[in-house]
Amino acid sequence: MKIVSLLPSATEIICSLGLQDQLVGVTHECDYPTGVEELPKVTQTLIPNDATSGEIDALVRERLQTERALYSLDMPVLESLQPDLIVTQALCDVCAVAESEVNAAACSLPGQPNVVNLEPTNLSEMMQCIQMVGDAAECPSQAQQLIKQLTRRVEQVAKRSHELRSSSQNSIPSVMLLEWIDPPFSAGHWSPELVHLAGGRECIGKAGERSVTTPWDAIRQADPEVLFIACCGFSVERTLQDLPILKNYPGWQSMQCVQHGRVYVVDGSAYFSRPGPRLVDSLEILANTLHPDVHPLPDGFPAAKQIKPTS
Repeated sequence: MKIVSLLPSATEIICSLGLQDQLVGVTHECDYPTGVEELPKVTQTLIPNDATSGEIDALVRERLQTERALYSLDMPVLESLQPDLIVTQALCDVCAVAESEVNAAACSLPGQPNVVNLEPTNLSEMMQCIQMVGDAAECPSQAQQLIKQLTRRVEQVAKRSHELRSSSQNSIPSVMLLEWIDPPFSAGHWSPELVHLAGGRECIGKAGERSVTTPWDAIRQADPEVLFIACCGFSVERTLQDLPILKNYPGWQSMQCVQHGRVYVVDGSAYFSRPGPRLVDSLEILANTLHPDVHPLPDGFPAAKQIKPTS
């Protein structure tokens, strides 16, 4: 079977199912696991490489108003690959090729490949997406096994956090998971669920709902004990470039997360933004950040980068 992935999380699901050798085309953003970046690229973006966060946000808002896609298919490449299965998404209006374009392309291709559309809004639905891909790729048992492994890891974190909540000696910190800096966005979808499982209390984002622009005054008033920054699509290094913007917001220095040195940055491109198997990695990284004495950081996982008050 020849498979084309139209989003990075789908690529990670496909490869986690042991199907990397059947993957023939990916997006321009697919970079994990190693090797997929060498495959033919079937998408392209209108976002300039050097665009600032504010410029990217403006482009996204313009796209939502005009229904002009920021991402498009490279039809000649897609046609040459002759896929049997295309895995795409309809969850986010701005982070992938428009659903209508994908469906039109599939209808025009020889053999009309099967299209699987992923729309997870929480951990459970992400697991269901793994099964959907496994069923479509004719490997349902591999999907079931992967789901069991991931579920076991989630349950281990949840059990330790439950014990924390049951103990009067431990406090549950208020947390804001920040998805964008300019302008600030609170993280929705699965992120508040991850915060809860990790032993925190998300004070702004709503589980299962979309990430939304959040007025800085609302963040100041919430005054989270922990600020966890996972900018969508950004590496740690790219996120740190925007840190001066965050520090210039009114009242930054007076926030308790800043005063107590509990501001952290993680690779939002690799973790938190992609609803695939590495959401469980994201959970384990977050849990270790909130309660390092209770939640061990698995070997090989990157710890969240702490931003000290003077840095």
